[in-house]
Order: sequence, then structure tokens, then C-alpha cells
Amino acid sequence: MANTENLNLPVVAASQAQKHVTVNESLYALDAIVQLAVIDKDLTSPPGSPTAGDRYIVGASSTGAWAGQDGNIAAYQNGTWEFYTPKSGWVVYVEDEGIQYLYLSGAWSSLNLSPDGIQDLELLGVNTTADATNRLSVSSPATLFTGEGAGHQLKINKAADTDTASLLFQSNLTGHAEMGLAGSTDFTIKTSSDGTSWFTALQCASANGMVSFPAGVSGRIEVFNTGNS
Repeated sequence: MANTENLNLPVVAASQAQKHVTVNESLYALDAIVQLAVIDKDLTSPPGSPTAGDRYIVGASSTGAWAGQDGNIAAYQNGTWEFYTPKSGWVVYVEDEGIQYLYLSGAWSSLNLSPDGIQDLELLGVNTTADATNRLSVSSPATLFTGEGAGHQLKINKAADTDTASLLFQSNLTGHAEMGLAGSTDFTIKTSSDGTSWFTALQCASANGMVSFPAGVSGRIEVFNTGNS
């Protein structure tokens, strides 16, 4: 029996007997995979009391009636489980998660589209291309973060005191100035002529707020105490 190339639907032969059997098989396949939505994508064995028309993505290491069908679409039709192999580009809505998944390169990947927002994106490029290091990349004349409520904070967090959390200012992608917490919890401002050799112009100690100028000062500095004397 011949089948269609994309959806693998059985085709009625010219001299075929009981043509309705082939037609019905195609209709059931279309009912299962068109406007695709599944109840769950993580179950590894069939639910106890399925309802006709229920559809699932079979989870990894499947067992029982689903054994060997990992990643395929399981549809409960006519009292039995039928399985449909997805192709690259298929999109499914997973009801219990409320998000869509895309089938690509032999696996289902989250599209992160839900009524509650876009979550867990690996990369995002706005008018440019993001990469493994610059996972959020924006090419724009300006970037606006506006306040809601009492104000707005831009937070840069680091995992450990010896890591770096800073703002780096570049010219033609070469760093020339940096401010933030670079390798410690002290706030520093650094400069560089080539992006490789750096000088610490100012350092504010996190322990007591004392300010120092490790690279030195140029000219005269007047220091006043609380009484301006």
C-alpha cells in the first residue's frame, strides 16, 4: 500500500477492495496529528483510563503498551493506542504545561510561548545575533528600562566574591573602561588603552567605604573632613 510522503497517510489504490478501510485509517491519522495538542509529554506508560481521542507525547524510557515509542504521538483510537512519528517542524501544544513544543533534530524543544509570558529562552537577539556568551544581544540606538511603582533597579549579580559583576565600556568591541565588582566586593573603576592592560583608577572598600586611588592622582587633591576643615 502506498502512503503520502509528509503525513504518511495510506492512499487508496485504483482497484482496491474495501476502500473505506483505507479512507478511515487516513481520517483517524488526520484527527490525531492535525491541530496537534497533547495532554502530557512526560508519561512513560499509558494512563489507566484513557478517553477516545486522548493524545500524549510518549516520555523517555517508555514501557508497557508504549514501549519503544519514545517521543512519538500516542493517540487512543478505537480502544487501542496508535502511534505517529513526528517530523521536523511539527508543533504541539502541551495542555498540562500550557506551552508549545517544536520537533526538531529528533527531539521536542520548548517554544516557551504561554499566556503567562516567555520563559527560559536560551538565546535572544534583537536586531542582531545572540551567542553562547552574549545570550541577550541588542543592536539599537538606545535601550530603555523604565520604572514601575517607586523606582527601577538594574541588577548585576555574581555567584561568588571572586567573580566579576561590572559594566564594560567598549570602543569597536575593545574595552576601555569598566566599573563594578571586579574580583572582589570592592567597587572599582578601571581604564585601559588596549582592552588588555588595566589600571584601577578608583577603589571603594565595601567594608568601610574608604576610597583609594591605586593608579595615583594627577595634580592637587583637597580633602575635607566633616567640619570642612
